[in-house]
Amino acid sequence: MKINRRLVLLVTAPLTVAVAFSVLALAPATNQALQADRLTSMVEAAAGASELANRLQSERAAATALVSEQTDAEAFRLRTNATDESVAGFRSRAKGLSSVPGSAQGALDRIERFIEEMPGLRAQVRSGSSTVSALAFGYRIVIADLNGYRDGIAQADGVDADIADRIRAAAALSEAAEHTAQQQVTVMRAQAAGGFTTASQRTFDAGRMGYTESTGAMFDLGPGAWRAWLERTLSGAKALEARRLEDEIGRTGAGKDITVTPKEWQQAADDRQELLRSVEKRVDAAVLAQVSDVRTTLIWTAGAEVALVVLTLVGVVVVAIRLGRAMVRRLRDLRNAAHEVAHSGLPAVMSELSQPGALRGATPEEVARRTGDPVGTTGEDEIGEVGEAFNAVHHEAVRLAAQQAFVHEQLAETLVGVARRGARLTAVMVSELDTVQRDEADPVRMKTLFALDHLAVRMERNTNNLLVLGGYGNARVRSADVGCSTVIVAAAQQIERFDRVSLGVIESGIGITARAVHDVAHILAELLDNATRYSPPDKQVGVAVWRLWDRAVVQIVDEGVGITAERRAVHNAALLEPQAGIGDVRSMGLHVVARLAARHGIVVELRDSSGPGTIAEVTLPAQVLALDLEEGQAPAPGTPGDGSGYEAPRPVTPPGPKGRRHPAPASARPGHDSTPVGLGVGAAGAGAPLGGEREATSGHEKTRGGGPGSGTPGREHGTTPAPRPVHDEPVSRVAGVSSSGLPLRQRRAPQQWPAAGKREGAEQRRPGAGAPRPSPRRRDSRQVSDVLAAYAQGINRSTNHRGRSAPDDTTERTEK
Repeated sequence: MKINRRLVLLVTAPLTVAVAFSVLALAPATNQALQADRLTSMVEAAAGASELANRLQSERAAATALVSEQTDAEAFRLRTNATDESVAGFRSRAKGLSSVPGSAQGALDRIERFIEEMPGLRAQVRSGSSTVSALAFGYRIVIADLNGYRDGIAQADGVDADIADRIRAAAALSEAAEHTAQQQVTVMRAQAAGGFTTASQRTFDAGRMGYTESTGAMFDLGPGAWRAWLERTLSGAKALEARRLEDEIGRTGAGKDITVTPKEWQQAADDRQELLRSVEKRVDAAVLAQVSDVRTTLIWTAGAEVALVVLTLVGVVVVAIRLGRAMVRRLRDLRNAAHEVAHSGLPAVMSELSQPGALRGATPEEVARRTGDPVGTTGEDEIGEVGEAFNAVHHEAVRLAAQQAFVHEQLAETLVGVARRGARLTAVMVSELDTVQRDEADPVRMKTLFALDHLAVRMERNTNNLLVLGGYGNARVRSADVGCSTVIVAAAQQIERFDRVSLGVIESGIGITARAVHDVAHILAELLDNATRYSPPDKQVGVAVWRLWDRAVVQIVDEGVGITAERRAVHNAALLEPQAGIGDVRSMGLHVVARLAARHGIVVELRDSSGPGTIAEVTLPAQVLALDLEEGQAPAPGTPGDGSGYEAPRPVTPPGPKGRRHPAPASARPGHDSTPVGLGVGAAGAGAPLGGEREATSGHEKTRGGGPGSGTPGREHGTTPAPRPVHDEPVSRVAGVSSSGLPLRQRRAPQQWPAAGKREGAEQRRPGAGAPRPSPRRRDSRQVSDVLAAYAQGINRSTNHRGRSAPDDTTERTEK
């Protein structure tokens, strides 16, 4: 899991717990606010119920008067219209009520049914079919339900005790008003009947007593201010007049006529009801105000708590996000810097330090400081400390690399110094040999001198190897291009077992540019030396050259034991990219070939052969080739005018048994103008190990010029050419050697390799020379090896009579 997800999880878990506990903590306050809101709605509906009860009381009085014929129908209609308005207001308020207590909800249901039945009751009043008793009872039931609803809301959940008492006090005041309204109806009925009956007298007295009890309950439950409101309101003239008439009527006994006229009583009763209604309104307004204040307080409290919790959570989230993003950003910058250093920065520095002269006189510490700090994420926290530690590690790594580069430069300079001293000593030895050879005529001593001369050539190649490993190249450049066959012969003359090299198909017209002659010869010499060392001593090593579009391919085929595919892949990789520094001395040939090939863009690859052994394939790019080279256009190599120093041997047929000469196979003749048989592009194969192991490659390396030459045959150290021996020794057509197996150093203009179709000066036309040349028949590498081996038998026969012993197969394989 990535660090940002871990941080999110780390912050989300406690935040979830905090939110859960916050919800639990806010639930009571929120619930109280909701209950206060519901109670406010119920109190508003209670005020509507009080208004409706007052209208119904007025309608009941008008209905009683209409039935008793004490008033007309118009007065009743006006009262019913006022009642209908109150019904509409009450319904609108009661419609949105929720969570109403059980008793209050039952009262609301009964009120709703009565409202639906009111049209029928009014019709009976208008028709006079309803009795006064039934009429009074119907209105009394609905008014009782309205007062019961007011008393029931005091039992709602979450209602404060003080508020509940005030609600009950307001309901008691409404009940007191209902008692006075019943008294009014009772007196109106008695007046219509001609006096009180015993029952109506008790009803009248019960109303007076009920009023007193209700007002007492209001005084007990409500605040003192409400009592003062009621007493002040009922102390006026209208209230006193109503009280006087009430007392007068009360003193009238049963069966006696009431002296108070219906009009006087109805007017006094209405005035008193209006006074009581005014007090009810004030009480209902006070209750509603108190409930609204409590609701507002609870809502603000709950809102403040919710806002505080939300702001706290938002603040925590914002802080966590900002800190987390900063932390993740710094860690990401640290990671990106580490990746940059690991994948590009440090490898680039190492690659730069691996180049010769990379230090430019600076100390390792100066080089490390010059690279700077790759990580800019620093600080006093742990992430900053990691960044500083990474910078310290980078600084130390660069310093150690620079120190190693300094050691490599010192070692390279040591190698170069040793190589130059060895080159000077070799030049002195060769000069002395030239002096001795110039006056020597004894064949035996001349053979010894030739052996020493060949040893000097090999010593010079070893010196050049040290120069290449030390980072220097060959400073000498030819003045003219050289034919490829001449370069191959020159390479063969630099190895110990030169007599085992057999030239196969070499396509004509392929030359090597003057600037690359020495390096190409050096590469071929290392590969030929490797092939001859690690192949059977009685087998020949074949060399073939042909064109491939704008390139040329040189194949060196041996019949050694070969190497495994894994080892061959390792060697090919090493040849493709030369190693920095000196490398393993045991694989010196591998490193030398890789560096020289990289210098000119040459590709060297080891391939597996279809039979025993390995094929070393050298692909020469166009920039090192001089294609369509005609040897007649430039001075012949080895002549004084050429300046190349190459001494092309005289190509003759190697002697057979008893001195007889046998012609070589046409496919292996030097200069044979055809595509090599069986050695096409992509032929499988690989060569024997370079320096003890097969190494493979191509690579590119820039090296500095300077130092002695490449050690090609026919040395170029400025010595005076020695005269040829007076006797005419048979010469091998492979590498220009005498019958004793030593290379010949010719100081006269050597003959060139025979042109296509010519051998030893004799004109020989190929079949069908006048017609277009047919495409050669393809053969596999095994067939080519057989052809080259057959050709090499003649050379072996020419050397067997000299009693030369085969190279020791147990020779240390780490020379190169």
